[in-house]
Amino acid sequence: MDIKAIVLDIDGTLVTSEKVISEKTRNILIKAQEKGIKVILASGRPTRGMWHLAEELELDKHNGYLVSFNGARVTDCETKEVLFNQALDTALSKNILEHLKKFDVIPMVYGDTHMYVKDVYHNEIETVDGPTMNIVEYEARMCRYLICEQPDLAAFVDEPQNKILIAGNPEYLKSVFEDIHAPFESRTTGVFSAPFYYELTDQGIDKAFSLNKVLTAHGILPENVVSFGDGQNDRSIIEYAGMGVAMGNAMQEILDIADEVTLSNDHDGIAVFLERYI
Repeated sequence: MDIKAIVLDIDGTLVTSEKVISEKTRNILIKAQEKGIKVILASGRPTRGMWHLAEELELDKHNGYLVSFNGARVTDCETKEVLFNQALDTALSKNILEHLKKFDVIPMVYGDTHMYVKDVYHNEIETVDGPTMNIVEYEARMCRYLICEQPDLAAFVDEPQNKILIAGNPEYLKSVFEDIHAPFESRTTGVFSAPFYYELTDQGIDKAFSLNKVLTAHGILPENVVSFGDGQNDRSIIEYAGMGVAMGNAMQEILDIADEVTLSNDHDGIAVFLERYI
């Protein structure tokens, strides 16, 4: 395979359960870039929550890209130029946030330096394994945001939003996500990035949509791409790539459609696969 680009989801894929990049994975991705292969991080995370990983992988030295907000924005790591951006318009964002008041969920929206929530004390959700976690702190720390309360997010938002993040108990979210999405189905894309996260972006937005726009402009075709992922929001890049690789810890939906399956994110799955080619 003539690999010209490697596309990597972050959580559950690039980083371990401890939210770090293993030395083995880091080394092989830097080696790939030194051989002229473009490395791209593609995540539901906001751009701010990806920069430290991009710098660790030296994407800023090798013209790597960040595909953030599930594909709503693409940024060149070397020039810091935004290559693609498509957001939910302000009125639609307000309507979504107003609609979410009907559900027992925790919406979050992002500014430049702050993440905004209605109530910082309403923050505990269940995890798949049972124990609860402070989801507001989890998101803010992971994505390098300060936290700010806004009692009415719908009234507060005054600009387009790349993504509206909705957190909730996994079983509850599973039971209501269709009702959450229904009024906006023709204008938004809804996807789970984790069992406790349901995310809304503009209609037609996914990781592969924006990735295709920037890669084809540089002569990189799908058959030259290897993509790694584990979650529902990675489906588009797994299907898009000439080689779509599911992590060993991936959800069944991704395991079923992948061209190959590698080891889990906690067992250097990316590095083990790429050693065959690099």
